[in-house]
This record gives sequence, structure tokens and C-alpha cells, in this order.
Amino acid sequence: MEGGGRSEMEFTDLDIAADSIDASVMFHLAMDILGFGLFMHQQIPSILQDLSTEFDALNTEYKDLEVVIAQNEMKASQRRLQLGRKREVKHNIRKLDKLMKSIASTQNALQLVFREIPHVEAVIVVLGASPVRPRHVYELCFSHGKDAISDACDFTKTRVAEGISRKVIRTLVSKGAGSESYEGPSKLFLLVRAPSSFNMPLHFLPKRDFRYNKKIVPMRLRINCRNQDRAIHKHSLNCDTQPANPSNMLDPTSNDYIW
Repeated sequence: MEGGGRSEMEFTDLDIAADSIDASVMFHLAMDILGFGLFMHQQIPSILQDLSTEFDALNTEYKDLEVVIAQNEMKASQRRLQLGRKREVKHNIRKLDKLMKSIASTQNALQLVFREIPHVEAVIVVLGASPVRPRHVYELCFSHGKDAISDACDFTKTRVAEGISRKVIRTLVSKGAGSESYEGPSKLFLLVRAPSSFNMPLHFLPKRDFRYNKKIVPMRLRINCRNQDRAIHKHSLNCDTQPANPSNMLDPTSNDYIW
């Protein structure tokens, strides 16, 4: 990819106080950066966590209203008020429903990837008309440390994951992420580098030799674990389509990667 051939100086190295990065941490970090990009570029009205809380609260209220309205003993004026509120809540649910379904689908897809490839090396979040014609690009490269955890996880968000996300987002903000003016609606694309042997569900759309417009300057972060030997991992974390160290991917004999 075009970003992969750039100099090491265009990476921002971010050291974290952890011995390894597991699939759960990567999942939550990817989702937090996705939400950060959508909010900072004015694609959603508030942060994803607040939208999710609001959506859950609306659904709960709607169910409660159905129970209340079903009661026979109620004054006509009270029933009208409850029916009016029910219509309002239903309208608000509909406004958020498509977005929340898309977010849930993205979460499920990411979890599928991280369950099969617990040592993912790179994730890219793209905002724009298409992946090859982006407006904004966020690249995350990971070093997994000495004791990367490959067992199945429940993707529960831990304090470690929250701390890493906050540190990454602060770094992005300090580099000017989201500082550009509103440019209208954009599409969102999430890409994860994987070996070609990855057993993809039908709704995944693999890309080989992925490249985006060379005029785009991405926000590029390389996340290093505590005590990480950078001399060994610098090249393997270069987000190149042909990483030098494929040993922590599914098929260590293959150099054939897809996005």
C-alpha cells in the first residue's frame, strides 16, 4: 500500500505499559478509533458509547410504555399522553436503528477476525467515498510483546483496554486528528490485514495489494508493548503488504496477505 512504503519517521511510536496486546484489547481499540473518527469528522452527533446508551434506554422505555398502555385502568388523558410519548420514542429509535445495526455488524465482523487471527498486525480505518479515495485514514500497527495471548476471549472491555484507547486518542488529537472542517457525509471502511488463508464469511470483501491515493497523509500509530525490542519489530510493523515477520499470523509459510 502507498502508506506502507513511507519512511519510519511518519509513524508515531506509542509505548504502552503492558507486556502484550491481546485480541480483546485490539478489538476495543479498533472500535474506539472508529467511533472517534466518526464523531470528530461530524458523521455522528455524539460519541458511540453515548449513542449506544441512548439507544438501549429508548428501547427499554418503549417496552415499558407498551406495558403501561396495555393496562385497562387509565384515564383517557393519561392514555393520550402515553401514546404520544410512545410515538416519539419509536421515532427516535428509528433514527438510530440503522446506525446501531451497522455498528453491531462491524463489531461482530471484527470479533470473527480477531478470534481466528489473534495476532493481527495492522488495522486501518478509512473515511471517504471509497477505500482507494479516502478523505481520512487512521492506521494502527501492533507489536504483541513476548507473551501475546492467543486463547479465545470474551471481548470484555478491561481497564487496560480503556487506558490504551485514551492514550491513543490523546495522541491522535495532539497530531491534529479531526481538526479539519465539516466536509459532508462520508462512508466508513474498516480494513484488517490477514493471511490469504483466513476463512472469511461471505460478507467479507477481501482486497489484494490494497493501495489508497498517495496524496493522502494518514494518521499512523505504531503501538509498542513494554520492553519491546524495536530493532526486531520495526520492519515487521511497517504496515507493508509483505511483512518481514509472518510468524505470528495463521499461516507462517505464506507471504500472501489480504486486507
